[in-house]
Amino acid sequence: MMKKDALKCSLIVSDFDGTLANSQNEVSEENIKAINGYISAGGIFAVCTGRILPSILPRVREIGLKGLVIACQGSVIADIASGKIIRNVKLDSVQTADICAKLESVGANVQVFTDDGFYTDIPAEAEHLKLYEKITGIDAMHTGGIPVSEYVARNKISCQKVATLVAEQDQAALFEKLQIIFGGKYEVTCSAKVLIEIIPVGENKGSALAFLAEHYKIPKGKVCAIGDNLNDLSMLEAADYGVAVGNCSPLLREKVAYLTVTNDENAVAKVIKDYGYGAND
Repeated sequence: MMKKDALKCSLIVSDFDGTLANSQNEVSEENIKAINGYISAGGIFAVCTGRILPSILPRVREIGLKGLVIACQGSVIADIASGKIIRNVKLDSVQTADICAKLESVGANVQVFTDDGFYTDIPAEAEHLKLYEKITGIDAMHTGGIPVSEYVARNKISCQKVATLVAEQDQAALFEKLQIIFGGKYEVTCSAKVLIEIIPVGENKGSALAFLAEHYKIPKGKVCAIGDNLNDLSMLEAADYGVAVGNCSPLLREKVAYLTVTNDENAVAKVIKDYGYGAND
């Protein structure tokens, strides 16, 4: 096994949806082979996603990935093989109820993501909820008609994040409104065109990457991150090599120094070759 210090980058963190997964929501054999080969060579690889752990962990195990998984925008880090939790940062029940109440006050739907799944006030028969459940692989939990904010307060539920599902054409306006409403008390971000998420300030993908670099004592100059959307920006900025895939958000493209091929062209495998082993040196 090659020592990680001999690699150009000893730690690589990749977003999942839109980055590691292609436009068909599949992970190519080429990407899987490249990741597991990089780990065998001494590298540390982590999949980083806004999905909750019960959604992403079975998925990465199913496709045969090794390494680590970062869930809930960076709040949870676990070992893929053992499921051992390395990091778990939460909003307490008071904060969770506060966020839910503010979303309810502007007529937004509410999803509260916990260790075990998510609560929602969207009716169980709603087609967009059924689609979301299919994508995440998790069935929503319902509060029996009680407002989510009240249910959370009554049952003292803490969570990793709160989110709202929104029509794509309405996302920008609601995003701006929520940034004003929360006023920096919480961080507002987007991981998909139909989703707005509220997380603890400073607890994002970038902080998770920094945690792993410190945890594994990775020296400066040897950390790479790959992403496609604005919620990836914090980790791309925290990495020495922040690489956006070719299909990335135009807003992200404006903010990064490195660009690679699209998620339909095995972007992660190419980044591992170019920045993990240093093929472009």
